[in-house]
Amino acid sequence: MKSSLKQKGAAAVELALLLIPLVLLVFGITELGRAIYQYNTIVKGVRDGTRYLTQYEPGNSSRIAEAKCLTVFGNLSCSGTALVPGLTVSLVTVKDRLSDSTYNLQPTGRGVVNLVGVEVSGFGFSSLAPFFISNFTFDPIQTTMVQVL
Repeated sequence: MKSSLKQKGAAAVELALLLIPLVLLVFGITELGRAIYQYNTIVKGVRDGTRYLTQYEPGNSSRIAEAKCLTVFGNLSCSGTALVPGLTVSLVTVKDRLSDSTYNLQPTGRGVVNLVGVEVSGFGFSSLAPFFISNFTFDPIQTTMVQVL
């Protein structure tokens, strides 16, 4: 009978020892998943903003402002909440042939085209559990597409 009591105590100790790394693993996976989700959401917003600008002439300031709103809020009027907490219009940069000479009249197999690009840079991921996964800043997220002339 004494050996069965020792067995029950050993199981509780083993559970306590294994519970700590398992909890760390679960929180780490959860936070990493959140980071990937936010990254993918920003990528989609950047693509949407770039695709929107391909329809208009380069340098149109009102269209550029709308594209920035589309990138951050998912709509053209900058209304509602940001698609990702902490994402602001100030983090969005638009590049076209008027603002960046490398986007001007690129030769391709189908003739000469203009390029337009949207980039989000400096976005910081804020971890809910910084003791598991620390806060960090994403590398610039950008998309470039062909713009109509």
